[in-house]
Amino acid sequence: MRTKANAPDSPVRPPEVKKLLKVTDVADILGVSKVKVYALLKGGLPSLKIDGARRVHPDKLQAWIEQHSA
Repeated sequence: MRTKANAPDSPVRPPEVKKLLKVTDVADILGVSKVKVYALLKGGLPSLKIDGARRVHPDKLQAWIEQHSA
């Protein structure tokens, strides 16, 4: 007898993957220069490095903005 946990009633959906933002995208969103974005990255703005290029997840940017808004 199969239990509900083993039954393939509904397909498992992977989490939604959002497009990572380039430094220029972040600069446009924040209304600052690319140089300022690099300074923010150095100061703690969360990012990841892919082949030497910095990328920022949109949700992490939003959380960072909310955290730094007064």
